Amino acid sequence: MTGHDYVTEADRALEETYEEPMSLAAYVDRIFENPSIASHASKYLLEAIEAAGTRTVVEEGEEKERYRFFDDPYNDGEHAILGNTEVLNRFVDDLRSIAAGRAKDEKIIWFEGPTATGKSELKRCLVNGLREYSKTPDGRRYTVEWNISTAEGGERGLSYGDDASATDEQDWYESPVQAHPLSVFPTEVRDDLLEQLNADLDDHVPIQVDAQLDPFSREAYDFLEERYRRAGEEELFSAITDESHLRVKNYVVDTGQGVGILHSEDDGPPKERLVGSWMHGMLQELDSRGRKNPQAFSYDGVLSQGNGVLTIVEDAAQHADLLQKLLNVPDEQSVKLDKGIGMDVDSQLLIISNPDLEAQLNQHADRNGMDPLKALKRRLDKHRFGYLTNLSLETELIRRELTNEMAVWEAESYDELADRIRAPVTVTVKDRDGETRGQEFAPHAIEAAALYAVVTRLDEEHLPNGLDLVDKALIYDQGYLQEGDSRREKDEFDFDGDGNDGDHGIPVTYTRDTLAELLQTDRDRHHAELSVEDIVMPRDVLNAMVEGLIDAPVFSTGERSEFENRVVPVKNYIYDQQESDVIEAIMHDKRVDEETVAEYVEHVYAWETEEPLYNDRGERVEPDPLTMKLFEIEHLGRFSESGYDGNQPRESVRNFRREKVITSLNRHAWEHRDEDFAVEDVDLTAIPVIKTVLESHDWDDVERTFEDFDPRQWSDPPSGTETATVKESTIDTMVDLFGYSPASAELTSRHVMGQVSYRWD
Repeated sequence: MTGHDYVTEADRALEETYEEPMSLAAYVDRIFENPSIASHASKYLLEAIEAAGTRTVVEEGEEKERYRFFDDPYNDGEHAILGNTEVLNRFVDDLRSIAAGRAKDEKIIWFEGPTATGKSELKRCLVNGLREYSKTPDGRRYTVEWNISTAEGGERGLSYGDDASATDEQDWYESPVQAHPLSVFPTEVRDDLLEQLNADLDDHVPIQVDAQLDPFSREAYDFLEERYRRAGEEELFSAITDESHLRVKNYVVDTGQGVGILHSEDDGPPKERLVGSWMHGMLQELDSRGRKNPQAFSYDGVLSQGNGVLTIVEDAAQHADLLQKLLNVPDEQSVKLDKGIGMDVDSQLLIISNPDLEAQLNQHADRNGMDPLKALKRRLDKHRFGYLTNLSLETELIRRELTNEMAVWEAESYDELADRIRAPVTVTVKDRDGETRGQEFAPHAIEAAALYAVVTRLDEEHLPNGLDLVDKALIYDQGYLQEGDSRREKDEFDFDGDGNDGDHGIPVTYTRDTLAELLQTDRDRHHAELSVEDIVMPRDVLNAMVEGLIDAPVFSTGERSEFENRVVPVKNYIYDQQESDVIEAIMHDKRVDEETVAEYVEHVYAWETEEPLYNDRGERVEPDPLTMKLFEIEHLGRFSESGYDGNQPRESVRNFRREKVITSLNRHAWEHRDEDFAVEDVDLTAIPVIKTVLESHDWDDVERTFEDFDPRQWSDPPSGTETATVKESTIDTMVDLFGYSPASAELTSRHVMGQVSYRWD
């Protein structure tokens, strides 16, 4: 594309965003066509969230519907809030109640949680989402602008902010606080209009507009009303709101215009932070009304900027003195600018804090009924963000912290997620000489960091018998636990309410900083002759995370001790994953083909059910005991000759066939009972024991397949030996199919073989 093409494309984008100003009557006609553009603040925020749709996720082992709005879809996921779906869903439910005026409309929404749990992302996600929603047809946001220079006999201009020569478009001044266009109408007329609008509204949340004009707009209105009344104008309202004086214009919601954000570093008197500041040098009396000139007021307070949509107080503990000033804003929807001037406010209030705010609020809790903060605490609607307790989400978050991978992970199955969890990550770093190089976190390295962080966040007091914290983490992420041939769903375990999961633990910021330091550390201790100093292995990650606990100021002595004790099962699990990769790479070309497995399944099914079995020529044959026996001994590795009487199975083999194979087939037949069931149509990987045969092996399989293989020779196998041949093909497979680099494949396989050598016969 040429430069001109890009400019044209930008013009087109802005054309779709902005509209020409319209008359008040045209606006009213527009809202009857599309009522959502007239929504009040809480309803508008709710509609913006719902407009993005939902998706299904698994968190804490349960399927949940998640609002895509919180994935920051308009910004390619850059500020997505990972996890905490249940908390966000409760927030939307409360928002729905507030918008409908049911019970919670006097509440101030409060998001609380420890550091690095996504609270700052929530703020950015809300701003991004509202900005982009306001550019859509259903999300258009409107306010009013005034021009009194055209009033008959008018000699005084009305403005705010910088003075400018008022000519043509420069004579138009927009409401500085995004006044709702319907606030121009007299109350009784507006009530009738809203009643008719809501009667036709196919929604359980009616539109509410109770606000009066803001002081600046009220001064313009009053000025015009007085001039036309003196002139004897009969259609007074029509004259005041004529297109020459009043226009309805749309605006894009953003920080400062519809979204007010009070940052932690903002200071000044409470009134100034909330609604703005008086410019003392410009105070004037208007005629004989004794009111201060609204143009002398700076509308830069957080409520003024957030009027119409959303007001956010971030790091609220820094602004605790303001919270009591906000007490009556949600239900009265009004604030005082000065003793003589008030302003109606329609804004959804939301505060964000770390746990230190709660400590401030509870400082008088021991006084029971005499607690001076009791009224404030009653108004706060608390939603707590916790640390992530899902392995896949924590892995995704760590990768986001280390790279620019901002797209939110969505997967059709957990197997797809598992591939992302274990995948390597390459990060470009600059060395001491100023040269850049790529450093690789080997497969399972980021997984190790994420799993360890999650394990430190889980409550171990109520673990079901036989499970450790790694098992619990896997159940939370997958929704089930695979134990050999059997699969147990989460609802089969009793986690006793999940205790204090996510309340404390290692934050992602600590993990990120530890991994960043590893990128700058020389790792020449790993077989320097291999040129693998740029490989960060899972054990490097876990060792560094544990070693760093002692110097990290964010952890207490008790936490350090607790976290150190939790690393062992994580190391064991990660080693098992590495070992599985190596074994599968060794056996990759020795997998049992699906035809052989299918033949076995068909023979077992015919053996048990006496269903007819046909050969390739269409001739009926009996199930072959030898075919089943050889498969069970050679491929399953479950039985020896002692399990058979000749070729006939003994009781243990018969039970195995019925419980592991036939039961799965019967389950499949039941699930497809409305269809014509045939054993050849069964997905063999749906049978756990068969899935194991097709997809996994063990060292017995390796030893049986490669009789002269010796893991003790792995580091430097003699030329021409079976070990050398196996190693070459294994490294190639790990690189080609499992995502390893040659160096990380070498290091991983050496590590595994070093452990196997001790127990090799």
